[in-house]
Amino acid sequence: MKSTTAAPKAPAKKAAPAKSIPEGMHSLTPHLVCAGAAKAIEFYKKAFGATELVKLAAPNGMLMHGSVQIGDSRLMLVDENEGCGMLSPKSLKGSPITIHLQVVDADAAFAQAVKAGATVKMPLSDMFWGDRYGVVEDPFGHHWSIAHRLVDLSPAELHAAAAQAMCQQP
Repeated sequence: MKSTTAAPKAPAKKAAPAKSIPEGMHSLTPHLVCAGAAKAIEFYKKAFGATELVKLAAPNGMLMHGSVQIGDSRLMLVDENEGCGMLSPKSLKGSPITIHLQVVDADAAFAQAVKAGATVKMPLSDMFWGDRYGVVEDPFGHHWSIAHRLVDLSPAELHAAAAQAMCQQP
């Protein structure tokens, strides 16, 4: 009579531990609530050269998670959902937050955003802190400052430039 013993099982492979901060993410990542987040992704592709990474729709068609890459940073998006307490700037009648986009050429980036449908809130100008800087509002109510560095200032130079700029204010 033959013995029928099962071969010993190989030990189960343990999953590698996840990185606390996933590849491509930074410690701080904006997560925007938009009335029409899928349309916002399309706008950000045209306005800021974003690359779409994720677009996860809920069964009702609403975007429950989206993610794009702009430059070296990621931006997450979700559709407005009043039942979950997620309201967009349009529903809130504005937002106190401005998303800052540091670029190589602010004039070109600003023009591209306006051409895609952004509204100028503050025209581009050379600022006392050393940046060429302006602000647009996207069609979803989010404000974007767009800048490139013109000159690096020491802390003392920055304070002097700020004091002079404040003296010129009415």
